[in-house]
Amino acid sequence: MTPALPDGDPAPDDGTLPTWVASGAADRRFGVYMHVPFCTVRCGYCDFNTYTASELGGGASQSAYATTAVSEIEMAGRLMDAAGLPRREVSTVFVGGGTPTLLPARDLATMLAAVRSTWGLAEDVEVTTEANPDSVTPESLKVLADAGFTRVSFGMQSAVPSVLATLERTHDPRRIPDVVRWATDLGLDVSLDLIYGTPGETLDDWRTSVESALATGVDHVSAYALVVEQGTKMAAQVRRGQLTLPNEDDQAAKYELADELLTEAGLGWYEVSNWARTVDGVQRACRHNLAYWRGDDWWGVGPGAHSYLGSDVPGTRGLRWWNVKHPVRYANRLGQGLSPSAGQETLDDDSAQLERVMLGVRLREGFATADLSPRARTAVAQHVADGLVDGRAAIAGRVVLTRRGRLLADTVVRDLTD
Repeated sequence: MTPALPDGDPAPDDGTLPTWVASGAADRRFGVYMHVPFCTVRCGYCDFNTYTASELGGGASQSAYATTAVSEIEMAGRLMDAAGLPRREVSTVFVGGGTPTLLPARDLATMLAAVRSTWGLAEDVEVTTEANPDSVTPESLKVLADAGFTRVSFGMQSAVPSVLATLERTHDPRRIPDVVRWATDLGLDVSLDLIYGTPGETLDDWRTSVESALATGVDHVSAYALVVEQGTKMAAQVRRGQLTLPNEDDQAAKYELADELLTEAGLGWYEVSNWARTVDGVQRACRHNLAYWRGDDWWGVGPGAHSYLGSDVPGTRGLRWWNVKHPVRYANRLGQGLSPSAGQETLDDDSAQLERVMLGVRLREGFATADLSPRARTAVAQHVADGLVDGRAAIAGRVVLTRRGRLLADTVVRDLTD
């Protein structure tokens, strides 16, 4: 058996799944996440499971990665069959990283082809890859589009060179309109990711970034507050006094400015950090991320990737597991015919309910007050009075955050789940 992680149980070496995950599965959508752990440089703020070539040394090969990932996809199909899970076409695929587009586009196409051959792709499947603006060309994007990719999420982060330099991002912001045009000319949907709250970033800098993103005409924008995690290079710079983090008021002002500018441009919020345009009556939200927030099933492929399968069986409402983090160990385990999973946990009724609230509160659709305890329903009334929860939605039996409530989402969650 593989060693247990601190907050989970050991995962079986053969990857066997409990048969109770098949309960209700036919009514749940199924998605696939594929992690590509490679970057050209490690940004100072990043604590994702990513590696540069110098960090990996000679023990893991980017050139062999697609083959390794395909072996996990094929194993996943066998394990799900053995557990009695019905074969479901994949409704969403998301390739994240790292920088997935550091791999040749044909390798990403190979990985997607393995998903298609193992489970099949829904007719309206959404297939996204993350990309850095300097890691694509018109030719590589065409290979992806021809392979079945439908969407690209570019890590723009900022339009201001000094802010990008602090974040240690290497791309030229002037390239953003070009990569957006290349992708849209091929029929790909495009999202731009932004980060606010970088040390030294002014409110005018942030306005420039949001307006520059909107000027490209994209239908989706994500805006995330910078979080400096312990152990990162930027955390050390802050600790030494080389960088100064903004205060909460600065972060709130930037969030409110983004919401105002994006809303005025016709992009409505659908999750606390995500805005999308409605085209032909359909909001261009990222359906893969919505699947996470709504509790759909998904299989995570790659080192450090997490997976989740739900259940209708009382007491066993879901199974979550995670793969070993290092690419070398991941490849070695699969090479030995072993599951790459490192640990797992079973969600009971209470923990599943807690997650429904934690995730549902972030969505524009909110969640039903009927899902809350009597004490938590009383807290909803107080949050309406405090201007954190929309009063009309509460009367209709839903908990939906106001703009101020979105800024204090963690407070609302804590009060509704204590």
